[in-house]
Amino acid sequence: MNKKWEIKTKLSAALTDINQRRDRIVKTLLLNRGIKTEAEKKEFLFPQDPYSLSYQSVGIKSLAVKKALQRIKQALAQKESIVVYGDYDADGICATAILWETLHSLKAKVMPFIPSREIHGYGLNKLGIDEVKKKFDPRLIITVDNGIVAFEGVEWAKKQGIDVIITDHHQPAKKLPQALSLVCTDQIAGSGVAWFLAKEIFSQFSGQLKEFKKSNSLELACLGTITDMMPVLGPNRSLIKFGIEELQQTQRAGIKALCREAQVEQKEIGTYHVGFIIGPRINAMGRLEDALQSLRLLCTNSPDRAVLLADQLGLTNRQRKQLTETTLEHALESWKQKQAKEKIIIVASSSYNQGIVGLVAGRLVDEYYRPALVISQEDEFSKGSARSIDGFNIIKFLRKFDDLFEDVGGHPMAAGFNLKTENITKLKQKIEAEARKEIKDELLVPRVKIDLQLGFEDLSWELFDQLQQFSPFGLGNPRPVFSLEKAKVGQVKTVGRNGDHLKLNLVNDKTGAVFEAIAFKQGKKAKQLKPGKLIDVCFSLEKNSWNNNHSLQLMVKDLKV
Repeated sequence: MNKKWEIKTKLSAALTDINQRRDRIVKTLLLNRGIKTEAEKKEFLFPQDPYSLSYQSVGIKSLAVKKALQRIKQALAQKESIVVYGDYDADGICATAILWETLHSLKAKVMPFIPSREIHGYGLNKLGIDEVKKKFDPRLIITVDNGIVAFEGVEWAKKQGIDVIITDHHQPAKKLPQALSLVCTDQIAGSGVAWFLAKEIFSQFSGQLKEFKKSNSLELACLGTITDMMPVLGPNRSLIKFGIEELQQTQRAGIKALCREAQVEQKEIGTYHVGFIIGPRINAMGRLEDALQSLRLLCTNSPDRAVLLADQLGLTNRQRKQLTETTLEHALESWKQKQAKEKIIIVASSSYNQGIVGLVAGRLVDEYYRPALVISQEDEFSKGSARSIDGFNIIKFLRKFDDLFEDVGGHPMAAGFNLKTENITKLKQKIEAEARKEIKDELLVPRVKIDLQLGFEDLSWELFDQLQQFSPFGLGNPRPVFSLEKAKVGQVKTVGRNGDHLKLNLVNDKTGAVFEAIAFKQGKKAKQLKPGKLIDVCFSLEKNSWNNNHSLQLMVKDLKV
């Protein structure tokens, strides 16, 4: 698939002083991330300690927190049963752990509840409420990472004599549920909202912020924030930067066991390890098995039990990977056969496991670069997940068809929904017709956003060290991407089990310096390359470590012969 390169700035060859060039690179990178003033630069490069941030600074309303604290105080005083009602993804599991551990430390009569994807479905609803009433007979339910569209759930809880405090970060609908309190903001993840509320609970009822710091809940907020793909800017940047430091040092048995099982060096944990190695293991249980096992892993104090649970998560994650690949093959074939010309992908099958439809939707977006809906078809009601592309708000789009959904919620880039199976065909027709009108052809061309075009002379360890100031990287603050024009190819070979990846050397003609480059999933391009060939290449600058030897490496995003 051809990609359009968008080079934001070219570094002038007339600027020859290497130190001035590096200063210009850093300044340009900041501007590309919307950072213009000295104050913004300071906040970005030196994020504020999240313990010093107020909940108001992240968009949570004071009245909502005041009402929540009053009701929690009553529950503590009267020894009322409280249920922390979570969600089955990593963000929801981390949020549940944060709030449950906080209330439990204050001697509250509190139990966590993680709904089953298949039995209860998403969010606060009648089935979940009936189960927690039967098990725990609560007088208070506190949701985490869900509830902002739980209109019927809140009303049903009221009828059972249960008060509801909602903490959530998802997009609200036009109206709001009539809960006792809505502790909500879309600036941070669900685990972040839970963390700020937990910090306030601790401050109000314990007065020991030092004890709250010892609770290691910041590492969980960090974990949830990264796995939920929140922008690594503002308060999220604070939660992630300081949370990563806690993850690297934590004595939490579950994290240590996960690192061992996943073969991750704990002191080296970064956003990549959380997002692509640790997070998926926590998510896997909610996709295929019982998400409560992931919660137990995070909360256990027993190293031996943590090892057993971590092994279970690892096994389930491997099964998830295999199931995802099998389902993806079917979805790709279905799309090729039926509607390859449509501007939005919609596939449905009774063979799809509802726990992995979101992953498959994401892979379809990667393959075809257009929004994708994948539906797990059941007899009466079906469940689906959607993923989108840059510039297309999928939740806003899907809410145009509210009359065909039982419920729908999510973010601009991802959404989940339930609908009657009999409505799938009608939904498909309406969505495809609307997509033809709304999605312009130029939106369906994948773009590689390049911060700067550099020269070989700019590639150095000094530049690499300055780029590290921009970490942690993630959504909203991607790893800086650069380009080189007319770089000479040296050695070329394919690597990987099936030769899927491309490894090559790029030679600086002026100095003879050789730079290693690796291009994942671009092995097919090896046929177009030979020593001496000139290419344009876009890449990120990374450190390659092997047997205690370190070298600069170009992580290639795309190349043009």
